[in-house]
Amino acid sequence: MSGGRSLALATAGSLIARAALRGLRGAEALHRTNFRGHTVTLAAGPALAVGAATSAAAGAGSAPAAGAALVAGLGSGAVGFYDDLVGGRPEHQAKGFKGHLGALRDGRVTSGLVKIAGVGAAALAASALLAADRRGGGRGRLGTAVDVALGAGVIAGTANLFNLLDLRPGRAIKAGALVAAPLAAGPARGLVAGPLGAAAGILPDDLGEEVMLGDAGANALGALLGVALAARTGPVGRAALLAGLAGLTAASERVSFTQVIARTPVLRELDALGRRP
Repeated sequence: MSGGRSLALATAGSLIARAALRGLRGAEALHRTNFRGHTVTLAAGPALAVGAATSAAAGAGSAPAAGAALVAGLGSGAVGFYDDLVGGRPEHQAKGFKGHLGALRDGRVTSGLVKIAGVGAAALAASALLAADRRGGGRGRLGTAVDVALGAGVIAGTANLFNLLDLRPGRAIKAGALVAAPLAAGPARGLVAGPLGAAAGILPDDLGEEVMLGDAGANALGALLGVALAARTGPVGRAALLAGLAGLTAASERVSFTQVIARTPVLRELDALGRRP
């Protein structure tokens, strides 16, 4: 794929995301309070999901890969948006995966559990589509099943990780740029050019504390980058990525990423770059 094609995809992603944001940002039902107590809108989440997923699909090299981008991006974004809308209600509140399972044992299906199941299902479907796109290899049914499971883990794990990072303005998008940068120069660049453009289109409003990505935007961006990572790697690479994602997720249960960033000069400066003082 040429540089001009990548630029066109990035531009398309940005334009779609900006148009969707303009159409949604006036909805009062999407207003929330951020970490400073300022009123922001959750409209950036679905706007980013739509812009990133459609432009990633346009840049995919095949119909199965395009389907994987749409399923992962829109599916993860949709269940994340549902959690954004109703997750604050008392009957849906629970902390962490264990909390949601505990609520289920008590007879309550929380929006967080719906999100976990939905992201997992979207990741599995996307990974299966990527597997269908791989020709030959002689893996057999067992090898294919393992490959699909590992890919689903990478896609769902990346979606979850970006959701954990989305605690400060611009943080998830900056992390997305760091993950996407090496992919943008390789065979998966068609899958990441559009999402990068969509994220860049939302970034000024995110840094200006006018919008919030919420679970919809963070999950969608993470899932789409997960699709690109899964498409770029084989079983060994996917297993390594999944181990790293699992380690970071486990660490988040014990350590605050925000505190780690605040104590690390380079990360602190990058995190604060462009943000309001």
